[in-house]
Amino acid sequence: MIRIGTSGWSYDHWENVLYPPGLRTGRRLARYVEVFDTVELNASFYRWPRDSTFAGWRTRLPEGFTMTVKAHRGLTHFRRLSTPEPWVERFERCWAALGERREMLLVQLHPELERDDARLEHFLTVMPDQIPVAVEFRHPSWDDDAVYRVLERHGATYVVTSGAHLPCVLRATSPRVYVRMHGPDPDVLYAGSYSDDDLRWWRDRIREWQEQGRDVLVYFNNDGEGHAVRNALRLRELLSS
Repeated sequence: MIRIGTSGWSYDHWENVLYPPGLRTGRRLARYVEVFDTVELNASFYRWPRDSTFAGWRTRLPEGFTMTVKAHRGLTHFRRLSTPEPWVERFERCWAALGERREMLLVQLHPELERDDARLEHFLTVMPDQIPVAVEFRHPSWDDDAVYRVLERHGATYVVTSGAHLPCVLRATSPRVYVRMHGPDPDVLYAGSYSDDDLRWWRDRIREWQEQGRDVLVYFNNDGEGHAVRNALRLRELLSS
């Protein structure tokens, strides 16, 4: 299984790219699901939705569509994974409310959070087995075989990243591979549009993972000027050829 989508869906600058002029904000998701089969919920990083909101998405999203949920910065950036138990309870309610529309829980760590195996181990230990976790490390100290073994023991997925000043480590730690495309600009995150050559290179990596029997999730986060939409559609086209 390969799913390709974007990080978030409600952007004004996607008008005339994905959304027709004048489309109401509340209608954007309905248009998005006509084109893509998965989305990475990015707004939950800033404001955690109510349980009823997740339940509403379960009803509104079509069969076969999935939503990855990004963990709130209260856990990842304020607590920096310490004492995660109160957040784990929220994640459990979210997972129950989303039902069959759920995909993965994305945990993007603070860029200044250096390697702490015990902290990571505790977080993954208290997370319920039914919630598949994908961890995005931003500090280079996490790039170590021992860290990957912690993820493997807990069945957690390492997030492969493409973006300015982020290590692009092609590592798989679970039956799923999770890729976040933060833009090709070498200096600024979330900027620029991937070239066809860039996307062909990623197509080949995805096919390699697929040959290993792994599912692959790809989310484009270079939303400026609608690049994420165009790049996601182009990568999907390249994979189908």
